[in-house]
Amino acid sequence: DEEYTASALRPTLWSVADPAHAVAVSGGKLQISGGTGVDGATTIEFVEKVELGGALVMQHGDVMFSGASTGVLGGLYVGNISVAACLAGFRATPAGGQSNLQALVNGAPTGPVINTVAAHHYQLTTRIYSQEIYRQQQIFHSSLHPAGDGLGGAVVAADVRIVLEVHDIDPANPGTQVAPSTVLYDGLISGAPGFCTYALINASNLHCTVAFTRLLQAADTEVRSALPGSGYRTRLVGPLSQGAECNITSSAELIFYSSYVPAANELIVVRYRGSGRAMARVTNPSSVASQQRGIDDGVHGAILHVRSPRVRTATDCENAALALLDDSTGPAWSGEYETWSDFLPGDATDIFPGDQLTIDAPSRNAAFQAIVREVDIAARDLKHDHSIYTIRFANDAADSLSFEFDEPQVAGWLDVTELANTQVEGTHLPDLTSAEVTQATSTTVAIDTGIGAPAGGGFEVRWSDTAWGPDNDRNLVGRFTSQTFSIPRLSRVQNCYLRQYDASTPPKYSRYSAALHLDYPL
Repeated sequence: DEEYTASALRPTLWSVADPAHAVAVSGGKLQISGGTGVDGATTIEFVEKVELGGALVMQHGDVMFSGASTGVLGGLYVGNISVAACLAGFRATPAGGQSNLQALVNGAPTGPVINTVAAHHYQLTTRIYSQEIYRQQQIFHSSLHPAGDGLGGAVVAADVRIVLEVHDIDPANPGTQVAPSTVLYDGLISGAPGFCTYALINASNLHCTVAFTRLLQAADTEVRSALPGSGYRTRLVGPLSQGAECNITSSAELIFYSSYVPAANELIVVRYRGSGRAMARVTNPSSVASQQRGIDDGVHGAILHVRSPRVRTATDCENAALALLDDSTGPAWSGEYETWSDFLPGDATDIFPGDQLTIDAPSRNAAFQAIVREVDIAARDLKHDHSIYTIRFANDAADSLSFEFDEPQVAGWLDVTELANTQVEGTHLPDLTSAEVTQATSTTVAIDTGIGAPAGGGFEVRWSDTAWGPDNDRNLVGRFTSQTFSIPRLSRVQNCYLRQYDASTPPKYSRYSAALHLDYPL
């Protein structure tokens, strides 16, 4: 949330390239006065990459143009900052003494053009709706998976809907404060990158002021509607003063403002993602078998709540469990070694926490590698620089370097499907994030899953989100092998749940269900 109240841009938020000295901050505004004329030479770049996951509202600012301009405002870039590498942004081009504003998508201008007017304010906003909350898995390490070979870290593919809007405010006309925004672009970008560079300013020759810039992690809700016989359009969610048409309340209600109430028979589609505790239960069967002794069945478990690295999804939980099993199924060793500085291990001149030691102590039947955790130094002979070193060490089984834990926030047995460590990867199919109802009659509901069926598999549909699998048909609606199909219509309000499955034995299923809710006159 940047209000430009300081005398300069904060280096904790922005990285600035300004060879022509065109950038300044004064009077509570960011001032842009020119540029070098070269695309990508004068830029104001956000210091972190922007993740195209979940729902994100990027308010680039209240912009006033003071002259004909050339450049890009609020650009998301794949790679270097240039017009050609711009995934989405607002392009300004000269139009007499003023400028034209147009959407820039995948490096090309598209959609309607807005002619700027002197003294008008233009609030530029980019809305991002991703099929996935996170675009990259967390990475976990262990003694068997060190840096460069961690568990996880895979890129999560997703299609992303991007909406570019302009709210034109005339200070002499108060009614424009609540006038609708103009949507310059509303489209789905297939296979969108997971992360982009965000450059608020890419000025070839920009002349404008920016009053504020905000990046908001919004409620993960996408609202679209269509009049009969027409295509869908995105309904802008947010405050009325920002040109929005509807809002989501804290009580989970969708409310349209009076000027934007849907017409009779207008179809409304709302997409959102549910949430819950991320959990996994992973075992090492070979270690269990090796620990069996008499009445001891060999199962020695623990419930762990990981504080760091962040464990955000069930997939992350599984990878974290694999990393923990790497070390916890082996012997735990810790110890202490005291020596004069003249006799440090390996004739070292000094030793520090983080150094690796190779321990060989036949009297303890100990042969292992450990990491130095603490070093205490007691000076005993200053004249000859002799000291006593006390070196405390441990391996990851005794004291993990890769994890920080909180007290577990659950009690008792967890109702989580148990997986062997050899089953974790490739256990689930992708979720049906694009599934939707395409048509409803008084007796049937047509569904499009968004993807084709797996080879030898299909789509399982149930009335409730339980009992998935081929062995239970109690709440089953049906199993289908085509991307589009119809199910029975039983009431005005109806729910169903979908997962895909393949031809494996036993079959693999989607990890999470796609829930379809229908409320439509019979």
